[in-house]
Amino acid sequence: MLSEKMEFSLDSNFAAECDQKDSLAPFREEFFIPRLSDGQPAVYFAGNSLGLQPKKTREFVLTELEDWAEFAVDGHLHARHPWLSYHEFLSEPMAKVVGARPEETVVMNSLTVNLHLMLVSFFRPVGSRRKILIEKGAFPSDRYAVESHIKCRGLDPAECLVELAPRAGEDLLRTEEIIATIYAIGDELALVMFGGVNYYTGQAFDLSQIAAAAHAVGAFAGFDLAHSAGNLDLNLWEADPDFAVWCSYKYLNAGPGGVAGVFVNSRHSARFDICRFAGWWGHDKQTRFLMNPEFKPIKGAEGWQISNPPILQMAALWASLEIFSSAGMDKLREKSVKLTGYLEFLIRSIGDDRIAIITPVSVNERGCQLSIRVKNADRSLFEVITAEGVFADWREPDVIRVAPVPLYNTFEDVYRFYGVLKRALNRI
Repeated sequence: MLSEKMEFSLDSNFAAECDQKDSLAPFREEFFIPRLSDGQPAVYFAGNSLGLQPKKTREFVLTELEDWAEFAVDGHLHARHPWLSYHEFLSEPMAKVVGARPEETVVMNSLTVNLHLMLVSFFRPVGSRRKILIEKGAFPSDRYAVESHIKCRGLDPAECLVELAPRAGEDLLRTEEIIATIYAIGDELALVMFGGVNYYTGQAFDLSQIAAAAHAVGAFAGFDLAHSAGNLDLNLWEADPDFAVWCSYKYLNAGPGGVAGVFVNSRHSARFDICRFAGWWGHDKQTRFLMNPEFKPIKGAEGWQISNPPILQMAALWASLEIFSSAGMDKLREKSVKLTGYLEFLIRSIGDDRIAIITPVSVNERGCQLSIRVKNADRSLFEVITAEGVFADWREPDVIRVAPVPLYNTFEDVYRFYGVLKRALNRI
């Protein structure tokens, strides 16, 4: 558990002092920061929607373009990073980001495609055990996916899809109520499918407790880590879900539409009887090119692959993962807690009753993101903030999401945002 005790100051020199002491500060220079018309760097707090481009991304992608030009089809074997096994170069650094073993991790497809593949394998309705539990207000694509699988099995979503909502008048789910709901559904529960961090509120859920409760009643547990991977110091080997999926274009900085990731728990690695959608890149590597009609899956997460890897997308992700490997998730998380804590301190110091932070106060229940609710608001406040050089995110009906990312954001960024927000509130 992370410490809740941090001391901050309203003194304008405090941010500069924090940046001077920050051992991770040099990593900011490894990213392209958007510039304003006057040449000043923007305050980029939208890494929870699209991460910034690492400067080395161009080099990584150009390497593969050059090898394609030189080797053509022979690049599969003779490129500097042979394409035949390219996804393997990313397994270990990605596994470190999410706290898993390399054999439990594979980079492939897009997030929702991967979620569908996991639902094929881990939503197994039998008899009365046919319900899926999700959070009310989950990212819409997750709800679409689970509902579609219920329908495709000839079941009724009205009976089989359980959405757990916060208490009346509250924005956040209580862990004890999540656990109590799992036990209440009991032997009718087939799968718990939660987000690691709710995209709207920024609430981080206790993955270990949720997975343990699901397993205790005989259900599977899976997580969408789109807003968690590269944000929280995840320990999937300890949390012990059956699967997890995530994208790479947010905190992982792989670019728009970047290739996604999958975790499949090692206890399922040799369960070849598990239903899955098969494709030739999940076939045993030793016999893949014999083109036999019988599918023989690879042991581990790789066995859920369908198609050969998108090399240019993977090159972009690899460039970012190298930075994560250098920085270390533990140090990034430590800085993130301080950045977000400082941001919360400054926002609360404004003392304007029109705004409220709906993200949990506890640092153990949130990541980089703070969601700021603006009472009786429309987009006008957000537009004023944007005009002053802040990249953030507006979510209907009344929430501004801001995410100071430890790899490239500074304490000075946080202080600048505070000034912009304070001035904007005075103008509307």
